[in-house]
Amino acid sequence: MLSPTTTALRIGFARLALGFAAALAALAPAHGQAPAKPLKPVTIALGTQVVNVTYPWLTLPIALGYWKEEGYDVKVVTVGGSLQGIQQMVAGGVEFAQVNSTGLIQANTDNNVAVRGLMGTGVIDWGIGVTQDGPIKSVTDLKGKKIGIFSLGTGGVPLLKGYLRSNGIDPDKDVQIIATGAGAPALEALKSDRVQALMFWGSALTGFQNAGTPLRVLYAPAWRALPDFTFATMQKTIDTDPAMVEAISRGAAKATLFAWTNPDCARRIHWKNFPSTKPTGADEATLAKWDLALLDTQLDTMKAAHAMNGGKLIGAMDPAAYGRMQDFMQGEGLIKRTVPVESMLYLKPGFVEAINRFDQKAVIDAAKACKNV
Repeated sequence: MLSPTTTALRIGFARLALGFAAALAALAPAHGQAPAKPLKPVTIALGTQVVNVTYPWLTLPIALGYWKEEGYDVKVVTVGGSLQGIQQMVAGGVEFAQVNSTGLIQANTDNNVAVRGLMGTGVIDWGIGVTQDGPIKSVTDLKGKKIGIFSLGTGGVPLLKGYLRSNGIDPDKDVQIIATGAGAPALEALKSDRVQALMFWGSALTGFQNAGTPLRVLYAPAWRALPDFTFATMQKTIDTDPAMVEAISRGAAKATLFAWTNPDCARRIHWKNFPSTKPTGADEATLAKWDLALLDTQLDTMKAAHAMNGGKLIGAMDPAAYGRMQDFMQGEGLIKRTVPVESMLYLKPGFVEAINRFDQKAVIDAAKACKNV
């Protein structure tokens, strides 16, 4: 899942700076043939600890050779979050980064950094998880309770506070918001009643349920109409190599369609090609069920973004949606000023059509067949 939220939503995570790459080797040319044109190296930064099954638009193009077919040798490297990914792009260490919408917006508004959104790949999928059979049935039942969150520095905090305020709860007086960390410590805090609710992003909540704790998830419906995950690059990269920007984005679009068509095949391909990211601790069938649940959660937020952005072209970005996010951030004091939303998105006429210009039937048929896995 990084599922999918915002720079502020993921910022503060203690993530390992691990490199993640595909082995793409060119075959030696036959005698008498001209040497194959060497693949151009491209690096994508992703803010996560482990590049697991929840990033199919970045991993499937490597496994299926989509980017190799376009002439690029692509690797994905992990960084500490959207801010670090943007810093790497500014420094020239990577060409692309998967960022949260807040990172994109903050870069353009407060820092005057020319980061440009290329593809919308998710909506805000955070929620407040409470035990399914417990006494908390609605947001108003949170009054007087303790709510756990990964860190008090994440952007989940302003989301949570805004949701509580809109339902008549003073987030500074009527509840306690407690940093729990992620994973097992957070779930243990809920199970031991140290907190009565957990505010986390979608795949984290699914992970808690995979661990055997059924949850009821509360959230503001308006969150699902706010963009989050956005595939991005720098304006200078667009100006310098627009063909590369188009090709890399097209590979991500093809992989998105493949994963939507057959999620379990996407999981199987990921396990085969990136075995070090396969989960452990249970039998094969259970592990597959867990990872498929995580992937389905991510695909749901990707589909929600697709619908929010018009529902026609993969990766399309609706300026109005990013405008709503910018307005939310300004209202919560997360940014000092606003800029025209169109200036932070790559909306060149024909670009999104070009990245969708591939044999969609062939991709769908290949996903359905799921051969050689």
